[in-house]
Parts: sequence; structure tokens; C-alpha cells
Amino acid sequence: VMALNFKPNADRVVVEAAAAEEKTASGIYIPDTAKEKPQQGIVVAVGPGKYADQTGNLIPLSVKVGDQVLYSKYGGTEVTIEGTEYLIMRDSDILGTL
Repeated sequence: VMALNFKPNADRVVVEAAAAEEKTASGIYIPDTAKEKPQQGIVVAVGPGKYADQTGNLIPLSVKVGDQVLYSKYGGTEVTIEGTEYLIMRDSDILGTL
């Protein structure tokens, strides 16, 4: 995992998506147009957390840099930073850690 020169705000996380599968388990190649959007990736940057509305306490994120995560299919905003594509999403868009 490469260090990213970008710091997300609040409860946002930057994820590098895993490459979509090029072929099925039985060896059939999948055209680009039919590939599922990858739903797992590696966390490359995390924000400091979000302040609780009631108490004002900082709530840290549930993931850290290097975690392999699953996220909701349509979660996140696609961005390109230093020539690499990433997704910026809220901590709540992450379904869990692998």
C-alpha cells in the first residue's frame, strides 16, 4: 500500500479498489462492459473521525490504513490522485473488514 499524499476530512476514507475479475472461475473472459464494479479494496487514507452531535467527542473511524474492506456497491466518489483511481467514502459506506 502506497502512502497517499491526501488527507480526507471527518469520517471519510480513501479506498483503492481491487481490480475487477478478468475471467470467471470456469475460465470465461469477461468483457469490460460486463465487469462488476469491485466491492472490495484497501484503505489508503483515513480522516480523523467525526464529532458526536450530542457530546462533541471525536468518534474515531472503524478502519485503518492497510485494512482490506468490503463496501457498498454504489458507495463513494471516484477520484484520481497522482494518476491512480481511488474511492472516497464515508466510514458508514464500509460494510466490514476482511
